[in-house]
Amino acid sequence: MNILSSAKISKKHRTRLRERYPDSTFIFSRDMDEARQHIDNAQILMTFGEDLTDELIDEASRLKWIMVLSAGVDKMPFKVINDRNIMVTNARGIHKYPMAEYAISMLLQVNRQAKQMMENEKANKWDRSVRMQEMTGKTMLIAGTGAIGQEVARLARAFRMNVNGVSRSGRSVEYFDRTVKQDELESVLPGTDYVVSVLPSTSETKHFFTYDHFRIMPDHTVFLNMGRGDVVQEKTILKAVREGELAHAVLDVFEEEPLLEDHPFWQEENVTVTPHLSGVSPFYQKRALEIFEENLQTYLNGGTDYVNKMDVTRGY
Repeated sequence: MNILSSAKISKKHRTRLRERYPDSTFIFSRDMDEARQHIDNAQILMTFGEDLTDELIDEASRLKWIMVLSAGVDKMPFKVINDRNIMVTNARGIHKYPMAEYAISMLLQVNRQAKQMMENEKANKWDRSVRMQEMTGKTMLIAGTGAIGQEVARLARAFRMNVNGVSRSGRSVEYFDRTVKQDELESVLPGTDYVVSVLPSTSETKHFFTYDHFRIMPDHTVFLNMGRGDVVQEKTILKAVREGELAHAVLDVFEEEPLLEDHPFWQEENVTVTPHLSGVSPFYQKRALEIFEENLQTYLNGGTDYVNKMDVTRGY
């Protein structure tokens, strides 16, 4: 069994995998450029997904399974993968703790005027007139009710918040008071104080939020996007903030990354920019490899019950 990794894996995890699976041959590479020379002989590939192309899949003549060590898979060549009947699993769910903490921490910073407090501190300015807000008892809408959305909802409950969700199916999910289908979004926007988007990038979610949606929300609403940058056009967010339809936007993902130095978001008072780090955690690799190992046992035993097996025809 030849297992190739184009994702850079730490030494302790490399050692552990080789010791636990002595009958498998692991080839660990720093990137796809280094891994490419071995790809024709690999049956299993570990990758972050963005380094795969149609050409590489064609070269990987023995490939049976791709383990994506991340949740985002929107840039993968799904058509050729589907044509070859290659199984794809990902690390969906491992981001839920850091991303939920990020969401709550950023919303708290907006409510407690952290930007202004830091500016005042730098200026040695004692100003008790800064207007503070509370999150307790407010209403949050979470777009995307999967593992990350559920963890955000669970933490929001600690603030006695009413939590609504929007998803493709609209099915009931733990920690949500109410869930609606995507085409019912407008019905829950008028009473919403916070909107948190954790939507993936698919044909159904591209430009999911429109200016009309922001117009329907109360003008004190805070919008936070930590899913994918193409869920809403940046010009739409900018217009909504500047025209007072949104009180604040917290953005961790963008249509083009890295965000250009001259982008207007940087200078906008009511926009908070973070560099796509909501999911960063010292436990990221450990959690992703735990999913890989569980699936590897299933693979080696000839099983079929895989964790996070993707529907490659849909891209998630």
